[in-house]
Amino acid sequence: MKLVCPICGKTYEEPVQRCECGEPVEFETFKGEPYIGKSVWERFWDFWPVEPALELSLGEGDTPLIRSKLGKELGVKLYLKNETANPTWSFKDRGTFLAMSYAVKVGYKAVGTVSTGNMAASVSAYASRFGLKAKILVSESASDEKLKAVSVYGGEVIRVRGDYGRLYFDSMKLGKRLGVYFMNSDNPFRVEGYKGIAFEIAEEISPDYVLIPTSSGGLFRGVAKGFIELHESGLIDRVPTLIAVQAEGCSPICRAFREGKIRIERFETPKTIAKAIATPSPPSGNAVLKLLREFGWKCVSVSDDKILEAQRKLAGEGLFVQPASATGIAALKKLELPEGAKVVSILTGSGLKTLSTTGQGKVRECHLERLENCIKNDS
Repeated sequence: MKLVCPICGKTYEEPVQRCECGEPVEFETFKGEPYIGKSVWERFWDFWPVEPALELSLGEGDTPLIRSKLGKELGVKLYLKNETANPTWSFKDRGTFLAMSYAVKVGYKAVGTVSTGNMAASVSAYASRFGLKAKILVSESASDEKLKAVSVYGGEVIRVRGDYGRLYFDSMKLGKRLGVYFMNSDNPFRVEGYKGIAFEIAEEISPDYVLIPTSSGGLFRGVAKGFIELHESGLIDRVPTLIAVQAEGCSPICRAFREGKIRIERFETPKTIAKAIATPSPPSGNAVLKLLREFGWKCVSVSDDKILEAQRKLAGEGLFVQPASATGIAALKKLELPEGAKVVSILTGSGLKTLSTTGQGKVRECHLERLENCIKNDS
């Protein structure tokens, strides 16, 4: 199966990660049919570029699609794709598992990634599962709180002093020389793994809109490719309208989209509570922008206040997500979607990883002898 650059069109027979023009490559479109199987990997066997190592799966994928009460106030039928149910609590596990399956197949003994959050934890966990060494490169500003959730799996965490923006590209060059397979944010196998989100949604409903928190752009590209492949295989009648959602404090893709540009520009001095999607120069930004233009899709940015409000509303439904995951819900009011539209918002990661951004809820004090009165006063 060939790899192709979505920007310049150059094709590659060998497994490269980026085109000579500097853009990320992706696998050509897969076509197939669904099968009966326990997991998404088995049911959509025709659509993966490498045979998934099912015996080493941690149960990633097949996450719940939950009907939300929040849609009532906006007049839409709202569904939440709960990716916090993955083994390390984020959607990253889907891409990590498929990229790890490739790494083992071709004989790598060590893997790596550049991340301080969800992807770092995911790669560290799956490397342990697959019996590989993990090299996790983080910025010098990465908090100890975050790194504990990464190092617990046994991966080697390396703080790197210097330009963090360069680290993404330098890591892949060094990895090639040192025999370490770096599966960074828009690794082509990682993007393929994210297609499973589209496959699972389509198995349950035919959505009109899908809201996707967007940072590097790998998740958006994966979900888009999944729906496109289903449509080209004749398995769905239409591709839904996809909406990239970013935080206003770091929204390079939405800014370029709004200004009619064909290439993104670095977003200087990013500042947002949604740190998981605060990527000033998203590696897949131009590829996402091209998809938005070609399909007439949308890009919306939301304020931190609206993000935190949406996070609280989701918690009121029993779903505690990180701020980045709440951006889709925050975007709904700005979008003014048609009455009765079927909308899916992807909840990308758990709030347990961002406790420092969560305010303390109300806690009452009560003496045991007065407990009955305390309970009565609250009823």
